Amino acid sequence: MNAPINSSLNPRAHWTKLFSAQRLGSHKKAPAEDSARSSFHKDYDRLVFSHSFRQLNQKTQVHPLTNQLGIHTRLTHSLEVSCIGRSLGIMAAEKLHEKLKGGLPANVSPADVGIIVQAACLAHDIGNPPFGHAGEYAIRDWFMDPDRQNLLQDLNSNEQLDLFAYEGNAQGFRILTRNEHHPDLGGMRLTCATLGAFMKYPWLATHSNRIHQDTSIYQGNPNTHMQKFGCFYSEAAQLEELAETLSLPYSQHHDGFARHPLAYLLEAADDICYALIDLEDGINLNMLTYNEVAEIFYELIGERPNTINLPSNISVRQHLASLRARAMMRLVNAVTDAFVINSDAMLAGTLAGSLFAHCDITIQSGITQAKQLAREKIFNHPSKVRMELMANQCLHQLLDAFMPLTWTNEKNTTISFEQQRLLRLLQPHLEEHRRHLTDNIYQNMLNVLDFITGMNDHEAYRLAQELQGHWGTIV
Repeated sequence: MNAPINSSLNPRAHWTKLFSAQRLGSHKKAPAEDSARSSFHKDYDRLVFSHSFRQLNQKTQVHPLTNQLGIHTRLTHSLEVSCIGRSLGIMAAEKLHEKLKGGLPANVSPADVGIIVQAACLAHDIGNPPFGHAGEYAIRDWFMDPDRQNLLQDLNSNEQLDLFAYEGNAQGFRILTRNEHHPDLGGMRLTCATLGAFMKYPWLATHSNRIHQDTSIYQGNPNTHMQKFGCFYSEAAQLEELAETLSLPYSQHHDGFARHPLAYLLEAADDICYALIDLEDGINLNMLTYNEVAEIFYELIGERPNTINLPSNISVRQHLASLRARAMMRLVNAVTDAFVINSDAMLAGTLAGSLFAHCDITIQSGITQAKQLAREKIFNHPSKVRMELMANQCLHQLLDAFMPLTWTNEKNTTISFEQQRLLRLLQPHLEEHRRHLTDNIYQNMLNVLDFITGMNDHEAYRLAQELQGHWGTIV
């Protein structure tokens, strides 16, 4: 692993490595750019045309299996985050260009930085399981059940924590570097710059979580104390290769690598959409009132209602859209200022907190209020709680059915009829990824999780219903 970067050295040299167009998984040298369509544009196109990205169309953003039109899915959320990310990338690069005096590294323009962040944002939720965070909790709970601990006793601590602390972020890195195949394997073979910007948590589960020494079970409630991570143990080699290519330093705050500076912009773009657009969905679903949301928007804009002139005859939706645009403009300016001011700390791996922690206090307050309001009024709303309970049962049904295949040898002649049929459902997935079930239970479990988490909400719900004998149930 890399030694920490000395921030007293020429920062432009470090930015050159951070903007690497080398494709992870390819041993060919990064090609010289010979057209208007750069390597980073190709990253964006590969993501748009990927199967995993299309699956986000019916995956939960906040509200599982909602039938109301206009409510965000992971696909629409990802598209909006990518738009904000592009603006953040371009503006941050322009401001950084001025700070560096000598300009950005050769052959890297502000537009290139914008498309890197845009592509990374497009992929930021690509590993989310069905039903969003409720799906992550369901998977963790299934593996944490005391009755299943004997199934995991032969796994090492790294492998166990991947399951106990299951993370959509790590699943996303697995999809991009392994599952969405290039014809010669190696995942989607995105550029290291895009993958670096994608990695909000460039470390393993064991770098931020620990297994209880006596019981080999994570101590405490896993959904309360679990720390995020961005890479399964199975892709540790890919993470090492990525960090080496980008010259990522060690983090000063945890065991593992520091973030790529552009990952801070991705995080900010995601938070902006959560703070603004998810609250608008709350109004449309009658979970929040206009006044509750407008008050936060004004806080983020930094003005009061009597200082903003809007036409009196516009609808509530148009009014909110106008306030949202003003809030986004201020947030983009503030975040990119914070990015440039703290660029040396990001290069050295010493920056603590998000970029919002280094913005004006009114912005920090507005983001905090938005998240708190969402927690209180949206995430704990009875209708959402009921749907999440359904989602939990749905995923447990799928895991109950398919996970026993991971420790039942494929060639075992005593396999039951039900398991034979389940294996038939799993087999096309395994064949597509050129895999088969082996004696390695950890790899088998990850392959089954690839299959289950690759479904969208409707596919997972429908299959779970069918496994319970409810034929033809459609959402």
